Formats: sequence, C-alpha cells, structure tokens
Amino acid sequence: MRTLAASEDPYEAIYGYSRAIRVGDHVHVSGTSAQPPFIEGCDSYTQAKNALAIIEKSLEDVGANLAAVVRTVAYVTDIADIPLVARAHLEAFEKIRPASTIVEVSALDHPARTVEIEAYAICLSPEAEIT
Repeated sequence: MRTLAASEDPYEAIYGYSRAIRVGDHVHVSGTSAQPPFIEGCDSYTQAKNALAIIEKSLEDVGANLAAVVRTVAYVTDIADIPLVARAHLEAFEKIRPASTIVEVSALDHPARTVEIEAYAICLSPEAEIT
C-alpha cells in the first residue's frame, strides 16, 4: 500500500513529488524548508523549527510521528549555522536520536532559505519504546 501526503507548497505539483510517502512501514519525507512567514528575516533556528513542524505534520498525515524517525539529513547554506539547526533538531529529537547528517550546500530554492531537512521513518508498533 502506498500513501501520499501533500503540503501547501505549490512546487509539489510543478515538480511532481509528494511531501511524504509511506509504503508499508517505511516513510520518506521530502526535503522540507521553512514556509512564509518563517523565511525572510528569520535565522536558521527559526527556519529549522518550521521545517520540522511541517515534517511532523507530514508524518502524521501518513499515520506516523516523530518517534518513528530513524534518519534525518539537513542541508545548510552556511556551515556556521550548524549550532542553530542542531538546537532545533535536538528539541524535536532529543529522546529519539535518529541517525543524522548535516552538510553545507551552495544554495536552496529561495535566496533567504538557509536550511532544508529530509526525514526517513520506520513505523514502530505502539508498544515500541525509545531507550
């Protein structure tokens, strides 16, 4: 079974992708960046917080949650922003501790965007505990 989730990003229809897709117990969330009003004049912490909130909603839309996340990948336009993105990531995943990668890229799709985050999840049984 294949379940798709969309967001309000108009580029999904232009590019032909889903915000999130679930196949069986596996969920892949596309690279997600902040949306207005969390772009212009906002630092990477604020942008990461908004991106993670969008990711969380996308996971919920396909019957998952942040606790199911096993890996994240963050792209930043300035490597000096790692502490800001790390702070937002830790707030979302402090007990979950997914595998994670963060890399610097030359640009994102909007000059004011400074961070984009992908997430991968495997849906655990309700009885599963995070240790």
